[in-house]
Amino acid sequence: MFDYLKGILVSKTQNQKACYYTVEVGGIGYLLEVTQTDFNTKSIDDDVKIYTVLIHREDTMSLCGFLSKEARDIFNILTSVSGVGSKMALCLLNEFDVSDLIYFVINENSKELTKAKGVGTKLAQKIILELKDKLVNVSADMKISLSNSDMPDETVYIQNILLSLGYEEEEIINAIKQACLQGHNPKEQEDFLRVTLQILSV
Repeated sequence: MFDYLKGILVSKTQNQKACYYTVEVGGIGYLLEVTQTDFNTKSIDDDVKIYTVLIHREDTMSLCGFLSKEARDIFNILTSVSGVGSKMALCLLNEFDVSDLIYFVINENSKELTKAKGVGTKLAQKIILELKDKLVNVSADMKISLSNSDMPDETVYIQNILLSLGYEEEEIINAIKQACLQGHNPKEQEDFLRVTLQILSV
């Protein structure tokens, strides 16, 4: 329904259960649940661009908001796991950077995932089981053609992860090229993923 909102942060509220922004866009105030990290990032009267997810339950509708597209996209991937609702996905994003969270899943590190509040061993293993292939594999029609892009072979793994997060082929190639030009080594995959995500979020 909404991809993102761009407006003024007019208020911030927090209670024991959640953190919220109220963002005014065109005279309308939108209430969005946000992560603790995003809550601490912006101040009242700041201009914000916030990527959104509409949560539709039987008795209510609400919005979750994220200051980066990659956080919103990994939130959607997390909530595709049965047993992982919006609150649990926000807890995981509060605990881990997006790149770290992806790497814990694809490297089957359930012990690290259990550091997030409310995530037990069984749920961590379930998240890994259901999401590992989704994060590292893409369907044949989504694969990037590298014939003329002069891309290092080591970046194919990163490309697949970024495609699974919803980024377009052209912006992925440009981000990877920028990261290489900045001197980052694609063989150091966790660091290289973090850098490309930072480039894509600008």
